[in-house]
Amino acid sequence: MTSRTVTLLDVARAAGVSKSTVSDALQGSGRVAEATRDRVRAVAEELGYRPNSAARRLRRSSTGAIGLHLPQTATRLDYYMNLAFGAVARAQEEGFDVVLLAPEGAAGGPVASRVDGLLVIDPEVGDSAVPGLLDAGVPVVTGERYLGPSAAPTGAVVCDNAASLTALLDHVTERGARRPAVLAPAGTSAWATALRTTAASWGQEHGVDVALRTVPFAATPGEAEETTLALLRADPTVDAVICAPDGAAPGVLRAAAALGRTVGGASARPGGDASVHTAGAASARTVGATSARTSDSASGHAAGTGDGTGAHPRTPLLVASCVDGTATRSAEPPVTAVDLRPAAYGRACAELLCDILAGRDAPDTVRGHAWALETRPSTVTPT
Repeated sequence: MTSRTVTLLDVARAAGVSKSTVSDALQGSGRVAEATRDRVRAVAEELGYRPNSAARRLRRSSTGAIGLHLPQTATRLDYYMNLAFGAVARAQEEGFDVVLLAPEGAAGGPVASRVDGLLVIDPEVGDSAVPGLLDAGVPVVTGERYLGPSAAPTGAVVCDNAASLTALLDHVTERGARRPAVLAPAGTSAWATALRTTAASWGQEHGVDVALRTVPFAATPGEAEETTLALLRADPTVDAVICAPDGAAPGVLRAAAALGRTVGGASARPGGDASVHTAGAASARTVGATSARTSDSASGHAAGTGDGTGAHPRTPLLVASCVDGTATRSAEPPVTAVDLRPAAYGRACAELLCDILAGRDAPDTVRGHAWALETRPSTVTPT
């Protein structure tokens, strides 16, 4: 049989159960024993059964679509585009279309009538659309937690953003940095809030004065360059810059070049060896806290030479990013970054929403999402 001819009745006969049992088993509803549910699904797969999505939507009064709400700055960031593609791919596997919601189109009633559920990614307290989405009357899964006072989402998929920034700070100090700086994002999303809080708490814990500068949530390379120039001119002892916003790290590299600061071991080892360090998910720090520091010759704190920076032009500046992407991978030198695996993250968000809609998972479910630290030449110190 082909997928166009196999019906629920065919599956029921082959599995030796009623048509209604097959329907309940495949939809994850009703009181069906787990062994029966597994047998029905196995038979359906063997026969090549595919549900009639139009009929299924009519039976359950479903729209056959889920809504996706992204931050207003998302259209120019690779991270969110990759995340959206991942969400679409997973939703389609469940027979759902994905409707991208305009930022201003967030009135609860109209949204609820167009979709079966909602994905709200990186919700900000200052985003006026979010309260209406959370109160739209359909299941809502957020990508990261919502820190505002509105109704809680039905579920959430979260990264341990504190652990990822901790891993970067530990990494650059292990590579010899004594005065790291963080260009943290402004805004009221859980991601932005966690990075700013972690930069301060890590510094207190390690007795290190972390230079914290706030940049726009979706800072451009130009904005990152301007902030880095001002930072390094005001404080030439800064020997590592961790840039948070997606795609902004090349601006840090331009600022370093303008001030005669080599980045990592780029000058000593052109196209130096890059390595990949797989970091744990949202469960533990991946790089242990550093109690010892490398020698002054490794960290390169030399006296000023009158170049306007107050630091020796050969003093290496380590550069890293909180978000990996095309900009960090193709930079010269390539930039160490946290790979948040956005496509997989989008899939995970859509999967949780689909599981809740199908009754496979309970409301209030929170799932973690894994990240990885990709180390590259921008944090390789010269030998």
